[in-house]
Amino acid sequence: MTTQDDRNTQASLDRQFSLAGRTALVTGSSAGLGKAIAMSLGAAGAKVAINYANNQARAETAFAEFIAAGHEGCLVRGSVIEEADVERIVAEVEHQIGGVDILVVNATPDQPHLPIEEYDWDFYQSMLDFFIKSPFLLSRAVLPHMKKQGWGRIINIGSEVVALGVGNFSAYVAAKGGQNGWNRSMATELAPSKITVNMVSPGWIPVERHETDPQEEKDAYRAGIPMGRWGVPADVGGAVAFLAGDAAAFMTGQHLHVNGGLTVA
Repeated sequence: MTTQDDRNTQASLDRQFSLAGRTALVTGSSAGLGKAIAMSLGAAGAKVAINYANNQARAETAFAEFIAAGHEGCLVRGSVIEEADVERIVAEVEHQIGGVDILVVNATPDQPHLPIEEYDWDFYQSMLDFFIKSPFLLSRAVLPHMKKQGWGRIINIGSEVVALGVGNFSAYVAAKGGQNGWNRSMATELAPSKITVNMVSPGWIPVERHETDPQEEKDAYRAGIPMGRWGVPADVGGAVAFLAGDAAAFMTGQHLHVNGGLTVA
């Protein structure tokens, strides 16, 4: 028999995990993990701004799927590494669906594996632009709203490559390591404002851009996952949705690996 106490407990849990009344901006969310994150936040009740930079047709298809699933949001185009674009993106989101309460820094460029001799500084700089400059510009743009209301969530999408020290990948690993350090510093800085800053680091979760990856590399990676299965995009979306809600209100500066236990050691 369900008692009133049981119902009160369930209602309290529902509130902790609900994002109703919140507005989220997920960068690079027209495909892959970003799209899954947007879907998870929408399912939790948030209004979500889906962001893209180049492929308009793909973005419109993703947004149509998002709306067809019964979610609310908007579609906004712009580069997350250009200051003027970032300011415009945030202003458009606020105009269309409200001030950004939840920022998910997800957008990423191509990530070729190369020995250090084959990189140049321009490529290193492009990685720093996406994983240091972008979080800085985006956070600076949304913080006035978050600070005014005394509530906010900044969630950086990192990578297990920092913990694993993956070779022939130095530019990406270095930039993601820097993003992790920035995440920790901002968590301390913004905690008094009741704004949490956390990082979710997926493992290798096959999405569209992995379709042409060598099968032998996929098989080798899959064999090392302790949980014995591939991760799926919804695994990452669930972790982000948890950090975005009130259930994670006392968690900040944390780094959650979503990789089936590959970085347990």
